[in-house]
Amino acid sequence: MSVVTVGAHIVDVLARPVESIPAGQDTHLLEQIRVTAAGAAAATAVDLAKLGVPVASVGAVGDDELGDLLVMIMGRHGVDVRGVVRKPGEQTAASVLPIRPDGGRPSFHVPGANLGLSTADVDPAAIIGARVVHLGGMDVTWGLHDPAFHETLRAARTGGTVVTLDLLSNMPELMPAARAFLPFTDHFLPNEEQALMMTGASGVEEAAAALLAEGPTSVIVTLGGEGSLVATAEGVTRVPALDVPVVDTTGCGDAYCAGFIAGLLDGRDVLAAARLGTAVAARVAGGLGSDAGLDGLTIGSFERI
Repeated sequence: MSVVTVGAHIVDVLARPVESIPAGQDTHLLEQIRVTAAGAAAATAVDLAKLGVPVASVGAVGDDELGDLLVMIMGRHGVDVRGVVRKPGEQTAASVLPIRPDGGRPSFHVPGANLGLSTADVDPAAIIGARVVHLGGMDVTWGLHDPAFHETLRAARTGGTVVTLDLLSNMPELMPAARAFLPFTDHFLPNEEQALMMTGASGVEEAAAALLAEGPTSVIVTLGGEGSLVATAEGVTRVPALDVPVVDTTGCGDAYCAGFIAGLLDGRDVLAAARLGTAVAARVAGGLGSDAGLDGLTIGSFERI
């Protein structure tokens, strides 16, 4: 498999546009409601599959109807879901997202089965055999904070596997444990708030430099509407966001990761891969949900910039 994504798997129920929560039992009519595969592992896997990249996903869902739905959605889009384990008695992680007219996305969330994913659920051979392993949401998959899993990552990298890392939450208490994965990571893709919380830095460039010193060959900090910052040993480069109408910002970070990984597999350098990530994220921002706007596209659909 070209890519294996490991980590958070979530069902998202999205509705737009939501300006307020109705009082009592009143009803507001909306333009659109969708259910999507979400989470830093599952959403990235679906986006990669839509871009034509062979991808398998590893994670945990409950033995409930939401788990059935999530596995079905991912498989329908071409993701190999044999590594998604079912946890008896657990609820599948899920979010309800009322999307504001400006694309903002407050959320109601149940962490669910993600908290029960453990090293025993992960086949080391799948990790070691992949060209890229994407760690999505190591801050919330506490069962993978395990020296045995770290050793699997070390063995994979020794064999030539590239490891990318993205986080799920912006909860300060979860950042220190996630930081332990940096020595086993080639490319780290936090958002600005995560980077600042992990380092205590006063600015994003200072934060990127501090994170780079802990092991990755690149740190790519996503900055929302300001684009992203790419830091390597050669220096720091700002990549501007594309000017597109924003419908929903859900999953833009996951889409960025998918585009970045696809760029690496396409032979692009880190900066060019970041530009592809920017373009994929812009497409997703134009629709509802973490995979919006990617149907029928391939890596070749995006101009090499």
